Amino acid sequence: MSLPSGLCLVTGATGFVGSAVARVLLKAGHPVRVLARRNSDRRNLEGLAVEVAEGSLEDPGSLAAAVAGCRYLFHVAADYRLWVPDPEPMFRVNVAGTRALMLAAVGAGVERIVYTSSVATLGIVPGGVADEETASVVGDMIGPYKRSKFEAETAVTELIVERGLPAVIVNPSTPIGPGDIKPTPTGRLIVEAARGRMPGYVDTGLNIAHVDDVAVGHLLAASSGRIGRRYILGGENLSLGEILGEVARLTGRRPPAFRIPSAALFLPFDARRRGAGICAATGPASPHRRDRLVQG
Repeated sequence: MSLPSGLCLVTGATGFVGSAVARVLLKAGHPVRVLARRNSDRRNLEGLAVEVAEGSLEDPGSLAAAVAGCRYLFHVAADYRLWVPDPEPMFRVNVAGTRALMLAAVGAGVERIVYTSSVATLGIVPGGVADEETASVVGDMIGPYKRSKFEAETAVTELIVERGLPAVIVNPSTPIGPGDIKPTPTGRLIVEAARGRMPGYVDTGLNIAHVDDVAVGHLLAASSGRIGRRYILGGENLSLGEILGEVARLTGRRPPAFRIPSAALFLPFDARRRGAGICAATGPASPHRRDRLVQG
């Protein structure tokens, strides 16, 4: 099932996953509008035929203008930091901003919304594998980022019930690939490894997915997902040692020499504890994707 043509608003399109979503929509023939701050870094928009609506999730007036006339909304933007000295601005963007945008979309008559959540909101199955139906509570969320994404997803779910919000939720695992210009915490780890600056690593694992596959998953969620359901966008389960070994192979570096016990875990998602759902929209990572691991 393909998504009928219509104007799409993409938030977070100056960032990593959002820009990939914008590219996929343009390739599928959809006109795309993006929400961007006035002074944002727009390198990820270079060469893309998109309309820019200046504004932010903290400015409700700009949100109403951005969604006006849109048939679809892809809300990818989020404040993604593993640690912040003051979590209030993060909650203002991720939770209050998400709710304000959803209400603006309802008011504008948007037909279908894809909200980008995270696998961090999934519950944990001790000794097992979590899926989209695994429940969790806010007390399970460690750190302000995970708590804010949990609360934002809850707000979207409540609006689906209370206001008929036509939203589908996607839960990406750990995207990697081109366009991670900031970079994300995982992207920074890969960059440091590519530069030979990682003598050791934590003995843990990740589920990684190429960012282009994650973007296709967003499009499939819009065209075929059920309102109110959530869908894991995952790829391939790898140990961190395997990931860093692949980076070393591609860059001609030596792999890290020693392992740090998993009790010292510092990464955003531990696939060994949460498991890793493999979404039919993405599937296992293919060999040519691995060759693009350290590009961008």
